[in-house]
Amino acid sequence: MIRLALLVAAVVLTGCAAHEGRPSNARIGSVSPVDVTVTRDFVYTPADWPQALKADLYKPAGNGPFPAVVMIHGGGWEGRSREDMDEISQRVAERGFVVLNMSYRFAPQWHFPAQLQDVQQAVLWLRAHASDLNVLKNRIGTWGYSAGAHLAALAGVTSPNDKWYVEGTRVQAVVAGGTPVDIRYYKDGPLTNGLTGVSYDENPGLWREASPLALVSTDDPPMFLYHGTFDITVGVNNAHAMYEALNANNIPAELYLIRGLEHLSTFVVDAPVDTGIDFLDLYLRTAKPKLSEQSSEGNRILR
Repeated sequence: MIRLALLVAAVVLTGCAAHEGRPSNARIGSVSPVDVTVTRDFVYTPADWPQALKADLYKPAGNGPFPAVVMIHGGGWEGRSREDMDEISQRVAERGFVVLNMSYRFAPQWHFPAQLQDVQQAVLWLRAHASDLNVLKNRIGTWGYSAGAHLAALAGVTSPNDKWYVEGTRVQAVVAGGTPVDIRYYKDGPLTNGLTGVSYDENPGLWREASPLALVSTDDPPMFLYHGTFDITVGVNNAHAMYEALNANNIPAELYLIRGLEHLSTFVVDAPVDTGIDFLDLYLRTAKPKLSEQSSEGNRILR
């Protein structure tokens, strides 16, 4: 009922969307929906991981090979569940992507970089099982909303020169909605302090390492950013700043702004999801990956 009310409000409030950076060769609805099988509640983390974590795997009908997406839920890094991303996962899978909808360790019990390492492990799991799933190892993306979008973007921009990079975890595309791109915008926030476990003044370097905006570099993957212009939970300045940084580094980027919507209503509206899938079609199904994106499989995070 709450979701229905939010959806009605989104339809009423939305005047139109502004879409920047869309390339002329983008394909709209290029793959017809297919049937999807779902395997739920399997453990994707190794036996010695600090906490056993589960995921749901969405596999489209057909022989593939398939690009793949790691799906990451929001909740301020402290709560909610992967069930929030069930509908998006289904829609992405219906368009011909294998989707791993993951759970991750929560703050404040677990501090950064635990959450990023969980996402990296999900990417490694997909690559290690690529043959079984008929997944294209070098056509893997991340998708998240809110805190999940922060992790999706962070996984995208964490590259070999960064402290928390793990070999084999580079992804080739990112879709991020309502994204807190720089946690340093929220130095006094209880959620950001819970994530880091230390104040900004005590460890500014850690706060930087946990901020996707600070890590953007020229070898990062294409990124699709969507955001509501009335978002007071995570200000739309976040999306603008990330889009500008990506452009400055010559990274293909799209900025999709929905006028009149705030944080929750942006999450439930359909249009940015459909456009985000079109983005994945372009960069995970059509575009040729760079040689620098070739990744080994089965690598483990060393703690």
